[in-house]
Amino acid sequence: MLGLPFVAVMPASTSSSKVALIEAQGGRCHFVQRSSEVYAEAQRVAQETGGHYLDQFTNAERATDWRGNNNIAESIFSQMQQEQHPVPEWIVVGAGTGGTSATLGRYIRYRRHSTKLCVVDPENSAFFESYERGEDVVTGASSRIEGIGRPRVEPSFLPHVVDRMVSVPDAASVAAAHHVSRVLGRRVGASTGTNIWGAFGLLAEMVEQGRSGSVVTLLADSGDRYADTYFSPEWLETMELDTSDPAAKLSEFERSCSWV
Repeated sequence: MLGLPFVAVMPASTSSSKVALIEAQGGRCHFVQRSSEVYAEAQRVAQETGGHYLDQFTNAERATDWRGNNNIAESIFSQMQQEQHPVPEWIVVGAGTGGTSATLGRYIRYRRHSTKLCVVDPENSAFFESYERGEDVVTGASSRIEGIGRPRVEPSFLPHVVDRMVSVPDAASVAAAHHVSRVLGRRVGASTGTNIWGAFGLLAEMVEQGRSGSVVTLLADSGDRYADTYFSPEWLETMELDTSDPAAKLSEFERSCSWV
């Protein structure tokens, strides 16, 4: 639109379909081996090309007005107004930059809602461990769940507005993505699966406690880009991701609302 060159610095493990989408829009993909390397490499590329480093990880939490102005939090509560339980018991999201959870947590407190915020985190991500320990953590590893999970705690992640964090195994994220895709009749990605796994766990907890209410989460990504990864039996085998046990747990939840 602006006619400016765009370079996306990303891990080499990024799905080929996502790479193709960026290239179709005229962007150039620049790969690093580990996700922890994207920061320094993006800065280096910007300096060498005379470009500007768009640091989404630092600036995500301030990119929108979290008090309202049609942000994601305001949209959720607006869409829930006609539901039986318009104020959710829980909102469940993942953390990539940390911007979404920061906006939601701030908005909930600003509006004095009783809603609690749960952030779900995949394997090899620093957010959950940092939240549990109360200190910064660096894993140095790459998340296999594209779009969420980081090797370090990003500046935009605000733990003080988060009420609970749940660590979700990658096999469970993929199994949940498959489960929801079958139910909806269209594919969703694994970060959506991470959200669903966390939401189902909270719903089962509420059922066990005899509590009624709503739990809101997001369909964070389409699954169409992941035919050669999360929806590929060969890729899952290569990654040693066995989804059979979490798939059985999801089926049992659908049947009985139990989470065992």
